[in-house]
Amino acid sequence: MPTLLYITAHPHDHETSFSMAAGQAFIEAYRESHPSDEVVHLDLYRSSIPHIDADVFSGWGKLQSGSELTAEEQSKVSRLNELSDQFASADKYVFVTPMWNFSFPPIMKAYIDSICVAGKTFRYTEQGPVGLLTNKKALHIQARGGIYSEGPAAQTESGHRYLSIIMSFLGVPKLEGIFVEGHNQFKERADQIKQDAIEQARKVAKQF
Repeated sequence: MPTLLYITAHPHDHETSFSMAAGQAFIEAYRESHPSDEVVHLDLYRSSIPHIDADVFSGWGKLQSGSELTAEEQSKVSRLNELSDQFASADKYVFVTPMWNFSFPPIMKAYIDSICVAGKTFRYTEQGPVGLLTNKKALHIQARGGIYSEGPAAQTESGHRYLSIIMSFLGVPKLEGIFVEGHNQFKERADQIKQDAIEQARKVAKQF
């Protein structure tokens, strides 16, 4: 049974957020068209996502030396292991984020750090690192208040581009994208922009 990991990095829900609205439409359509698949929702704002800090580095070092970890070190290291195991075992990924300051919320970067683990999602070779997730699929649903898919502004968007680099690094063949953009710049068209994104999400879900 394939597993889809639905990863949301937004403090708001589908009623307020345009990206979350498209994400919910995607999941509803996906469940209808893939009834035997398992969908797991990981809400980064309501989950423990440890930052890689002094405790984590210390804990990793103690694991290698066989020393006993403190309770804080054990908690963080164990949670990071859980997150990387969950990601590696899933078959499909859907990331939902807003564009903040040309990128995504910092909680997403902390999550990405937790899943880039040598031996789990990539490995080192004499030719350099090689991704291990070559049979996976990934989609990024991102809301952008302005237009960033074309023109000079396209060069400033770094959230989707960075996520694309990470997925490629981990071996995922391609990161697809659904972009909800322009709803702040063209407020009179906001409702239509939202509905168009919802319809696009539903269509993509059926083939994902």
